Amino acid sequence: MFTQLARTIATLAVVLAVFIPLEARFALSPARVLYPGVWTNLGWCLISGLVPLVVLGPPAALLAWGVHTILPGSVTGAAAHLPLWARMACAVAIGEIGFYWGHRWSHEWRWLWRFHAVHHSAEHLSVLVNGRAHPVDMMFTRLCGLVLLYATGFAAAVGPDPALVPAVVLAVSALWSYLLHANVRWRFGPFEHLVASPAFHHWHHSRDDHRDHNYAPMLPVVDRLFGTLYLPSGWPSAYGIAAPMPATLLGQLLEPFAPIPPLPSPPSPASP
Repeated sequence: MFTQLARTIATLAVVLAVFIPLEARFALSPARVLYPGVWTNLGWCLISGLVPLVVLGPPAALLAWGVHTILPGSVTGAAAHLPLWARMACAVAIGEIGFYWGHRWSHEWRWLWRFHAVHHSAEHLSVLVNGRAHPVDMMFTRLCGLVLLYATGFAAAVGPDPALVPAVVLAVSALWSYLLHANVRWRFGPFEHLVASPAFHHWHHSRDDHRDHNYAPMLPVVDRLFGTLYLPSGWPSAYGIAAPMPATLLGQLLEPFAPIPPLPSPPSPASP
């Protein structure tokens, strides 16, 4: 636990050392290091760094065992002959599809949205918003990606290092996600239809429109495949959500467990 916490703090220190100057030099919106909510975001980053060790590990291991027990070895072992670099590349692409659907379901299923809304409630995007993820939200989305990796055989449940491929896929996605949330005005020109840019993900955080687009972590082609790509030339005018969200870390951690308010009743037909 203490080792993982030390790694998380070290990673955050490196990320901030890289992105604070970048966000100052290439800021999309006025850059402030100590913007409202920055300490809450920093607390979320520390929690998110511990989630893979404390929360994700056991269910991921159980998922791997279950998939390899249910599916025949000819399916789960089909990729075993590939060299490691090819397995890694394929795993990143396959994982994108699982992460896409986990992310999309977190928007479309009301009870999952309550957890994911914590992430979307940020009204100012910066590199630290990347870590603003409720443990339930993070676990669900990541397991959706991992189940495809285990089912297709690109991540093995057995072997000399069964956690290597999943760990690399999750690490690559997480590192790229820091850039996507950063307060930088970077566009990738024609390449941003191939690789996700900050603009691609900023539109996903739009307060008023297009929040139901751009779900993929790194490959916009997945959104194009499923009809959810939105990538205009401009930038969103505002971020966040309409519903209230507690400002404190503890309040945001507990908010999804509050009673779900009933959906509004449809208006009754007018009397003749």
